[in-house]
Amino acid sequence: MAKPYSYNLRSKVIAAIQQDGMKKSEVSQLLNISRNTIDLWLKRQAETGDFKALPNRPPGNNHKITDWDKFHQFAKIYGDKTQAELAQLWEAKISARTISRALKKIGLTRKKTYGYRERDETKRQDFIAQLSTLPTEKIVYVDESGMDSRDEYDYGWNLKGQRFHALNSWRRLGRVNMIAALCNQNLMATFTVDRACNRSYTYSASPNYK
Repeated sequence: MAKPYSYNLRSKVIAAIQQDGMKKSEVSQLLNISRNTIDLWLKRQAETGDFKALPNRPPGNNHKITDWDKFHQFAKIYGDKTQAELAQLWEAKISARTISRALKKIGLTRKKTYGYRERDETKRQDFIAQLSTLPTEKIVYVDESGMDSRDEYDYGWNLKGQRFHALNSWRRLGRVNMIAALCNQNLMATFTVDRACNRSYTYSASPNYK
């Protein structure tokens, strides 16, 4: 089992958010700590008044999952958590390895699709209703995807219990954007831009590349 983060580091993270007003995403990037881990610390603080690590679980394999319906619902609710985080959230003291076996037993695999966190669900439903009134040939889907030269492999190998530390630049470097439109199953307006571009640029440039 990986060594938990020190209480001193946890204190710095919580202080940066609650006292210095930093965003969780900023602290996550600065200290190379996952956003989910920070959320767990804040949740534990709200529930117990402290964010210290949970005590080590006793050895042995007698801590099992027996209520599979309950575990299936649990996995559905916390599907975005890691196995270690699921083990911390489960009502009984179990290991991440037990969680791994349980997820495999109920047939769950790793996958994730992102949506926009700040989206307005009411506006989304209104937009879907508007689309249903338009003929297919009047609906054009425009999408953009980009690749940054700053992208690096997210993992590194090191001795058990020790983290692999590396440096990364968060400044804007090179970026290539690919833009295309789809209308009535026909691909159109495909082009690339050798720089960062926003939504306004994408919409204004698309008609010129049909």
